[in-house]
Amino acid sequence: MKIVIKNGRVIDPASRTDDTLDILVEDDSIADISRGISVRDGYGVIDAGGCLVLPGLIDMHVHFREPGREDVETIISGSRVAAKGGFTSVCTMPNTDPVIDNQALVRFIKLEAEKGPINVFPAATITKGMKGEEISEMGELIGAGAVGFTDDGLPVMSSILMRRALEYSRMFDVPVMTHSEDLELTDDGIMNEGKNSMLLGLKGIPREAEEVMIARDVILTRLTGGRLHVAHVSSGGSVEIIRRAKSDGIRVTCETAPHYFSLTDDAVAEYLSMAKMKPPLRTEEDRKAIIEGLKRGIIDVIASDHAPHSPNEKMQELEYAPFGIVGLETTVPLIITVLVKENGFSYFEAFEKVTVNPARVLKIERGELKIGGIADVTIIDPEKKVRIDESFMLSRCKNSPFMGKELSGSVEYTICNGNVVYSNK
Repeated sequence: MKIVIKNGRVIDPASRTDDTLDILVEDDSIADISRGISVRDGYGVIDAGGCLVLPGLIDMHVHFREPGREDVETIISGSRVAAKGGFTSVCTMPNTDPVIDNQALVRFIKLEAEKGPINVFPAATITKGMKGEEISEMGELIGAGAVGFTDDGLPVMSSILMRRALEYSRMFDVPVMTHSEDLELTDDGIMNEGKNSMLLGLKGIPREAEEVMIARDVILTRLTGGRLHVAHVSSGGSVEIIRRAKSDGIRVTCETAPHYFSLTDDAVAEYLSMAKMKPPLRTEEDRKAIIEGLKRGIIDVIASDHAPHSPNEKMQELEYAPFGIVGLETTVPLIITVLVKENGFSYFEAFEKVTVNPARVLKIERGELKIGGIADVTIIDPEKKVRIDESFMLSRCKNSPFMGKELSGSVEYTICNGNVVYSNK
């Protein structure tokens, strides 16, 4: 299959390309990137005038719920949602039922994903059964196709186990992706500890529950020389700890999610369980610190932490509703609206966080536009408005605090391995 993408503004953070160019896709590869590529008989044509043409976006933190909760999301249904959101590659979290802690389950995810429209890279658990008692067989899991390790949803409370995991991460050069939370400080909290939790009469989660564990893991990374990746950073204090670690040459990267630069804990009063997530939404001061951390490159990656829950689960009293929101379809509009339009980010600054940077963290051959490279391409109209509502959301679950919002930035095409896997035309 041959496709010519014409007249688009090609933005490639990896090569620092920002120019009006055409792209020729032949089969699964990019054959040419230049001006005035001629269209021959049999070629498909995409007119990308007025649009950004980007490397296929990468979301390195999603929950597709399979195996175990196929009623909520499957690898295939989640992949279709990702394609609609502009993502050509995702990294799935292993806190399924059963958890992904053996070779057979890693292979299952990879085989199932081959039936879908996009690339799926599975992460496996740090500890067997996510029990925090024994390290998983990391070498075997890597051999089966795991690209990283995390007990996401739970922290590894044992410092000696985390030390061993980081030592293995150094040996295999893979990231240990941490859910940073001191469970004793969290103490069954529901939302950020502060003025709003007091006014609402809800048990709070102090930001220190996150920061203490990040500080511990940074110190252990310094000790071991391992590769630490901190998931879903939510507080200004966490950003500062990571900044200092990076300045000291410690091998740490990190991510945040769009809700942490778009919302504060004020949203809990309005959206109730739809704004319940872990780590929780923090204060305006924290939100601004997250934006500054992204701007300065302290935060490397934006990841959706897409976490679908059924309506009957989420529409409970706040105390009983599960943590988490869906996010694959709202990530691009929030990046364009909040970071680019409201906070003056360049397209390089904004989109390196969902292209080249996550590709480098995961060590996958994706995230850039180059001749001879894999033809993963995302085309976005940055001025087109989208309304986040039931008709917009392809996901089986609609648990989002952004429902009813009008945002800028519409994904028009997603091309994965040379195939158009989503079109808004």
